[in-house]
Amino acid sequence: MEWQNQKVVVLGGSSGIGLATVSRLAAAGANVVAVGRDQGKLDKALAGIEGRGQVASEALDCNDRAALDRFFARVGTIDHLVLTLSGGEGGGRFDELDLTALRRGFEAKLWPQLEAAQAGLPAIRRDGSLTFVTAISARIANPGTAGLGAINGALESMIGTLARELAPRRVNAVSPGVIDTAWWDKFPASVKTELFRQQAETLPVGRVGHAEDVAHALQFLMENTFMTGAVIECDGGLRLL
Repeated sequence: MEWQNQKVVVLGGSSGIGLATVSRLAAAGANVVAVGRDQGKLDKALAGIEGRGQVASEALDCNDRAALDRFFARVGTIDHLVLTLSGGEGGGRFDELDLTALRRGFEAKLWPQLEAAQAGLPAIRRDGSLTFVTAISARIANPGTAGLGAINGALESMIGTLARELAPRRVNAVSPGVIDTAWWDKFPASVKTELFRQQAETLPVGRVGHAEDVAHALQFLMENTFMTGAVIECDGGLRLL
């Protein structure tokens, strides 16, 4: 794929996996629109990345459907839409799980991704791609992840059906494992450090993931025009444990 001729919108592009994806695609020569909720955070995050001249940014709340519709009407035809939107709630043992927090977890990830996907469809070229970011919690049975699995499993259950309904647009997802991003900053530093140590010792690859690992998988799904209805596990082998 000649990325110089491609226009990509990345929602959630101001940090973590989204920012790594923006950086990777811009370096490849794509024209990228990075979307986040805070323009100041976007400006700071995007400053100095390779290919910065290829990147535009826009502050947008993806829970606001009217704002999404206006955005996609302005941006014009795009080749690829990447949804890296996420939240931080929904984890914990089910017998102690705050279901109100789990509801907020759905509101922070499931609904914004679906609203953005639906709003963006008219802008995606006929044979372009739509790619979601879910999480490996949808595919494992680790205690404490039932709520997170429900959020991400709901998204993953739609991928195949959407691939058929929206063809010839391609619809795929990447399902990350433990990735060293700001998502983990809500935990005490000592807890995060110990968890990452345990993961590095037990994962087949011997380390936790980086945002760039997931960005690489996202780029692959955009580039490979024979991939649709697929969910790629980018988890270092966590699902095998």
